[in-house]
Amino acid sequence: MPVILMAVGAVAAYLIAEHLLGHVGPIFAATSALVSLGFGRDLTLRKVLEVSAGCTLGIVLGDLMRTLFGAGITQAAIVLVVSLLLARFLDRGVIFATQLGIQSLFVVLLPAPVGGPFTRSLDAVIGGLVSLLLTALLPRDPRVQPRHDLHQLVGAFSEMLRECSEALTEADSTRAWHALVRGRGSQNLVDAIRTTLKTSGEVTRLAPAYRRYRSEIENFEHAVEYLDLALRNGRVVARRIASAINNAALSEMAAEDIAELLENTAEALDLVAAGLSTEDREERRVNRRSAGLMLEQIASRAHPRKLHVERLEGEALVILIRPMLVDLLEAAGYGHDEAVALLPAL
Repeated sequence: MPVILMAVGAVAAYLIAEHLLGHVGPIFAATSALVSLGFGRDLTLRKVLEVSAGCTLGIVLGDLMRTLFGAGITQAAIVLVVSLLLARFLDRGVIFATQLGIQSLFVVLLPAPVGGPFTRSLDAVIGGLVSLLLTALLPRDPRVQPRHDLHQLVGAFSEMLRECSEALTEADSTRAWHALVRGRGSQNLVDAIRTTLKTSGEVTRLAPAYRRYRSEIENFEHAVEYLDLALRNGRVVARRIASAINNAALSEMAAEDIAELLENTAEALDLVAAGLSTEDREERRVNRRSAGLMLEQIASRAHPRKLHVERLEGEALVILIRPMLVDLLEAAGYGHDEAVALLPAL
């Protein structure tokens, strides 16, 4: 679909400039549309506007410099320096600066167009407008990238918990440290999802075809906030597990019970992932409900005595697991007070 959108935009801009405006070979109309609609993780109106504005300003500046000072290598060097300085002053974005500089350089170095010095500037405007129109009317599905990213994030989280479980089972503190490193590396996924969701929210607000998905994007945003908190708590749990193993703070039975609880939590997380990333609405609802019920059972066991924990350091580990479970319950759709009430009183 991105390829088709880019092809349609470039051809449409070219035809409009050629047949409606009478321009001869309006290649800059097609170029502006093509670059504006280029491949990207998050194609939004703002990004398209940024790129198309960079293209258009670069061409206008190139036309102006060519009209005032003529064409040549010296003029090309001057216009490139001026273009890049102007771009950095107007917008710190790399794409904006690059497009402004490239387009102004092309204008100065290429032969003048048949229709006059500012014909190419008008062509660039046409290309930018076509790309903006196509982005507004036919945006990329705002749910696809968040679903993929959420599935990756929850998968990394569940793997971290499984590694913690194995560390307890095998009394291997090194595995717990590996789990901690895995959890720290997942923070980049959280940051990427937040950026993606911001883009997706913009699409659902501006594109009529996708406004009905606004509630789904809001569900993603809600889940990410609590998954982020749960992941942060999970990293604290992994660090505490390494300490508990090194200090022999857990009996064999307590270690097995906590390992089982973490393994079950990882399985519940897999259901949370399915409840967020599956395309079918009913299947999402069923998976989310199953995840909630499973987390309820896990939360009911989160007490030192129920896990056969006797020493203080082991009790501290269980107490650290409890807020992680509350965050996961909230990610599954529970209210905070409801989630806390599911934990056994200490």
